[in-house]
Amino acid sequence: MSDSVNNTENGVETPVRNERKKMRGYVVSDKMDKTIVVEVEDRVKHALYGKVLRRNKKVKAHDEENSAGIGDLVIISETRPLSATKRFRLVEIVEKAK
Repeated sequence: MSDSVNNTENGVETPVRNERKKMRGYVVSDKMDKTIVVEVEDRVKHALYGKVLRRNKKVKAHDEENSAGIGDLVIISETRPLSATKRFRLVEIVEKAK
């Protein structure tokens, strides 16, 4: 049970937060204020035939400083719901578009 609880110095037990999901993808749109659309690629093995399939998904992410532009390679992290469709936030711009 000690794995799920983090003890502090004052004796109050607080639950340990799980690691948030991080994804890497390219920005395909930055037209919205403080929001970017990131296309994330996922590779899935077919259940029956074993072929590796590429699946792309577009997700909206929060960009507080409007720093990311179209074509940038970014890392986004899962967060609490920020709007009706935003569930991720920008963590880092790995590579700026050329």
